[in-house]
Amino acid sequence: MKRFKLCAVFVAVVLFATAGFAIAGTLDDVKAKGVISVGVNEGLFGFSKPDEKGVWRGLDVDTARAISVAVFGVPDKLKFVPLTAKTRFTALQSGEIDVLTRNCTQTLGRETALGLNFVHVNYYDGQGFLVPKKLGVKSARELDGATVCVLPGTTTELNLADYFRAHDMKMKPVVIESTPELAKAFFAGRCDVLTSDASQLASTRSVSPNPDDYIILPEIISKEPLAPVVRHGDDQWYDIVNFSVLALIAAEELGITSKNVDQMLKNLDPKIMRFLGVTGGNGKALGLDEKWAYNIIKQIGNYGEVFERNVGVNTPLKLERGLNDLWTRGGLMYAPPFK
Repeated sequence: MKRFKLCAVFVAVVLFATAGFAIAGTLDDVKAKGVISVGVNEGLFGFSKPDEKGVWRGLDVDTARAISVAVFGVPDKLKFVPLTAKTRFTALQSGEIDVLTRNCTQTLGRETALGLNFVHVNYYDGQGFLVPKKLGVKSARELDGATVCVLPGTTTELNLADYFRAHDMKMKPVVIESTPELAKAFFAGRCDVLTSDASQLASTRSVSPNPDDYIILPEIISKEPLAPVVRHGDDQWYDIVNFSVLALIAAEELGITSKNVDQMLKNLDPKIMRFLGVTGGNGKALGLDEKWAYNIIKQIGNYGEVFERNVGVNTPLKLERGLNDLWTRGGLMYAPPFK
């Protein structure tokens, strides 16, 4: 009996110590190495793609930069790790990366079976179909018998099969793991249709040799809430990544931009004072500097600024805000109180 009690105490101590390590782990790790390892798409214009000088740019990249600012006070303490759809979750599970900002869809299975946590959505999307105009197709219901380019290991692959089965249509999938190689196959005529999230289709079309030769069909066949991802078991790191995304949204709600944020420091609205760290508390709660949210908006901008410069109507993607507008303008972007 005595030995059993000692074993029970030992197990309890180990579990307690392990839990403590999980809670503090990632933040301590990234501070120790001085950089956050970020998994990104290997090349998706508007979301994560190096420019002609090799500088990574895009909405997901700016999301990662916001996390860097929150932790380090500067946006460039990042190591970008290009990942395919097949390798992205394994890289996070294994600890190769600290956070995944790679247009990933939040699902029940990924949150549970894969041991992952999705933070707040940074882009609401849905799956669509890209076709050449010369195909003469106006609706996805006309795609019976088509060859379809699709990425493996994605919700896209399952949605595609479900859609064709539900409408009693046949198709032949052309499965290629790499996003850039999949696009090349489509433009080379290896398949009739490219299916993916509508934003990804807009991105792919925008960098094609002749964008006007392709159309995105009107049907959106799924819900694809895209969000950054962290591992289960590290609540502090989850909170930091989550509220870094939410800070972008909250700033837009409060009317705070990268251009007026210094002026807003003088604003006497208690909500703004708490958000910008004039009134302390939020930084301490997260284990960050009290000016973490101010620093994000000063250096990255609010969500509207991030959206418009990367994927908005004045970019080659020409995307409307739609569901990604603030809730006050008919969208789904909504931040909880920062208090």
